[in-house]
Amino acid sequence: MSTSLSALRQRSMKRRGRGLSVVIGIALAIGAVITAFPFIWMVATSIKPQAESLNYPPTLLPANPTLEYFHKLFVELDFGRYLGNTVIVVLIGGIGLILMAMAGYAFAKFDFRGKQWMFFLVLATMMIPVQVTMIPTYLILNGMKLTNTLVGIALPTLVSGFSIFLFRQFMSTIPTEMLEAARLDGAGEFRTFLQIVLPLSKPILAVQAVLTFIAGWNSFLWPLIIASDQKLYTLSVGLSLLNKEIAVNPSLQMAAASVMVIPILIVFIVFQRYVIQGFALSGLK
Repeated sequence: MSTSLSALRQRSMKRRGRGLSVVIGIALAIGAVITAFPFIWMVATSIKPQAESLNYPPTLLPANPTLEYFHKLFVELDFGRYLGNTVIVVLIGGIGLILMAMAGYAFAKFDFRGKQWMFFLVLATMMIPVQVTMIPTYLILNGMKLTNTLVGIALPTLVSGFSIFLFRQFMSTIPTEMLEAARLDGAGEFRTFLQIVLPLSKPILAVQAVLTFIAGWNSFLWPLIIASDQKLYTLSVGLSLLNKEIAVNPSLQMAAASVMVIPILIVFIVFQRYVIQGFALSGLK
């Protein structure tokens, strides 16, 4: 009798578990649709003819899809130049990835005088809003004749205190014995860093690559301040120039927004597994 009751309880618990899983799955699916709806609307509107995008009530899917406005962006509105500028800024910012990895490695695995105070200063920079440092940064770059240049746009984003902190947290988990074994085998510090530390740091490198890409790709205020020549504008600044078009041509505005958003989405999808692993291993919640 007790065996049959136990079996019934187990079956009941399994049914409840399945029912709960179904409810959770439905709730997550609804949440995903709600979250993705603005993105779907943006992409759908970007391929609608102008007249169709102004229809009321609006429709989600275009009846007569067209790529006219993407063509207009790159042929008539110089978005190809803006895209090229943004890519250059992102690539220059990528150099900072190695610099921040080296700084994080030094804080994680080396003992030197003033280490604690230097790391405290790195963390202190995270407490200062970017807007506070914009004027001093502009004056420094102006003195270096780097205003109105792509290097001047990218230079302030080359390193960040948060990224150094993230690298330090992750590299602290690398076994010190492995590094000492490499040194005993005759490997120099630079070779140890390149051939052992960096390969083991792929998850956090992926996290930083995504964060660096997003920061450079979405940069708006600083390029607007430091670049007086419209030929040096980035995509986000170019997108802001189309704000006057939103009332008369939503399709053009949504096409430009798609050019901004889709590359970020692709980069995140490619590095998603490493991003999750990197945050988990770095000790951040």
